[in-house]
Amino acid sequence: MALITLRDVVVSFGGPPLLDGLNLQIDPGERVCLVGRNGAGKSTLMKVLAGQIIPDDGQIERQQGLVVTRLKQEVPHDTSGSVYDVVAEGLGKQGELLSHYHHASQRLATDFSDAAMAELERAQHALEANDGWDASQRIDTVISRLDLPADAEFSALSGGMKRRVLMAQALVLDPDLLLLDEPTNHLDIEAINWMEEFLLSYKATLLFVTHDRMLLQHLATRIIDLDRGRLTSWPGDYATYLERKEAALEAEETANALFDKKLAEEEKWIRQGIKARRTRNEGRVRALKAMRQEHSERRKRMGTANIKTQATETSGKIVIEVENVSQAYGDKVILKDFSTTIMRGDKIGIIGPNGAGKSTLLKILLGKLEPQQGTVKQGTKLEIAYFDQHRAQLDAEKTVIDNIGDGSDEILINGKPRHVISYMQDFLFSPQRARTPVKALSGGERNRLLLAKLFTRPANMLVMDEPTNDLDVETLELLEELLIEYKGTLLLVSHDRAFINNVVTDSLVFEGNGQVNDYVGGYDDWLRQRKVNDDKPAAKAKPVEQQTKQKPSKKLSYKDQRELDALPKQIEALEAEMEQIQQSMSDPEFYQKQGDKVSELNARREEIEKELAQCYERWEALDA
Repeated sequence: MALITLRDVVVSFGGPPLLDGLNLQIDPGERVCLVGRNGAGKSTLMKVLAGQIIPDDGQIERQQGLVVTRLKQEVPHDTSGSVYDVVAEGLGKQGELLSHYHHASQRLATDFSDAAMAELERAQHALEANDGWDASQRIDTVISRLDLPADAEFSALSGGMKRRVLMAQALVLDPDLLLLDEPTNHLDIEAINWMEEFLLSYKATLLFVTHDRMLLQHLATRIIDLDRGRLTSWPGDYATYLERKEAALEAEETANALFDKKLAEEEKWIRQGIKARRTRNEGRVRALKAMRQEHSERRKRMGTANIKTQATETSGKIVIEVENVSQAYGDKVILKDFSTTIMRGDKIGIIGPNGAGKSTLLKILLGKLEPQQGTVKQGTKLEIAYFDQHRAQLDAEKTVIDNIGDGSDEILINGKPRHVISYMQDFLFSPQRARTPVKALSGGERNRLLLAKLFTRPANMLVMDEPTNDLDVETLELLEELLIEYKGTLLLVSHDRAFINNVVTDSLVFEGNGQVNDYVGGYDDWLRQRKVNDDKPAAKAKPVEQQTKQKPSKKLSYKDQRELDALPKQIEALEAEMEQIQQSMSDPEFYQKQGDKVSELNARREEIEKELAQCYERWEALDA
């Protein structure tokens, strides 16, 4: 039975409906990813599912007793108290009582007064009256499972740890459906990897929005696409979705072209005059009116941003030369004897956890910070454009136009004057939106505005600090293509693993204790090379005598040999069953016609994955 079903749901805020007759069914055990352009209505749909928005029209059917929780996109600025307090907030009134009891018991550990004892007794009685002890166990369990410091002050935590605490707050209710809005936003790679592994092992049903394509590919069992108010469902992974979506858009364009051609022919016919208005042609006239109505109601797909860099003189061959640079703040060592040479055309990815010193390294490379030891030499003819993840270059009180034109209606693009409104349309800002104050823009719109501002000036070196945050996937992929084709030098700080893999030629990786090491390639290349380097010392550490003395090979027992011989057929059978399940789930009508089997097949697919992993592991052990 479906957890929640939406039928013909409509939500509008004055303009064209964000949700226009939308239908959706979510079954137990699914991990559904919601994709769509910035402003398409993804957050609105999540609020409808969470019961925070009542639709203008349509029906919502929920399974009896359904518990839905939602992890918001941004960390609330007004959140305070201990980690325990913040997690307990997820339980409402019970959470308040538990927080009071928790602090009262802590006080009693150091204060043995009658007042402290009386306070603890009052807190205990209040809990018993509200059946709070089961809730207490849930809080302790989720704090332990997510490895959180219960008594730490929330405001003092890192961004990644704050997101983990808010995840615990969402999980403490033990939801049947967990809604996640950009769960990896502003997390470093280590925290993203933790999030991914946790969600893969999490047994409840998920609906999530993300721009992290690697997370999407690994996590989603189905993708739903919100486009022009309508929702389409695509079973399977992200790669499969991309192929089928492209084919669907091509078919839509072909159908629209045929429709428009037929409409043009009918308009030509109606203009012929009296012949078109004869009684026997009234049906054709009515059909033309219906076609006109259908054409006027057609919602055009949002355009694609037209992002281009400006041409400029090339820099010198050597862009930046660093020798033996060291930098520390108190006892924390940021860089230790760091040396590197950046050449013209290099695309350097800078990888490391939050707080490791990536921004400090950027400032040193750009000459904005003098290193405590060592030298930094910049090459000749450098023209630098800097993308700041905190968007400090934007004035929130000014309009989009004023942020770009600084009071002028025209800007110079490649030496030619261009109207600001026209330029902003390249970045998907309508004339009306371009006159909006920046403070009213969404996160994705602000990032597009910062990109627009960045590319108003010629540059042969781009420095980009987290440019992918809040961008929809289509704009992100367009930026990716631009940076791949960019002829200048690029310094890129990003936690988007797929983006790093696709763009950079080399990576500078913070690996602790001030060590920043240089690797060829992107994120996956670093993992591969790091593993090889980690394995080398163990091989070198073996004494010569141990290397020459090989253990005699052990002959397999009859039972083990039989097991080894049977494993290939067992693996083949499991893989065939897996393929059959995937074919069933790739059928577009699968989730509508066989909804009762979704959970069963999902569970069986996970069982097969585990069995295959065990078979391969056993095969390797026996074969060795």
